[in-house]
Amino acid sequence: MDRIAKLRMFMEKFPDDHFSRHALAMELIKAGDDAAAATELARILEKDPTYIGSYYHLGKLRERQGDPEAAMKIYEKGIAEAVRQGDRHAGNELRSALEAITD
Repeated sequence: MDRIAKLRMFMEKFPDDHFSRHALAMELIKAGDDAAAATELARILEKDPTYIGSYYHLGKLRERQGDPEAAMKIYEKGIAEAVRQGDRHAGNELRSALEAITD
């Protein structure tokens, strides 16, 4: 059984495990399934908007899908959450991603 199948089975048992759902999204990206990865990342952020790492990856997916406006909104939300949490590293990473689109 491959990693994606294992993670999906795990998610059936523990649907609110955001770490594992994020891992599933990363595996889906590696497999070239950006649409499914975006669905998983969006689901994380709907349930837990404090899960900062998912903002960056969802924004990058939206960029690859040709939707820079959606990516900018995602980055902006992530920046606001990073500031709220005092996570300068994540905030700077998200700002850099946002600036790359707007420059």
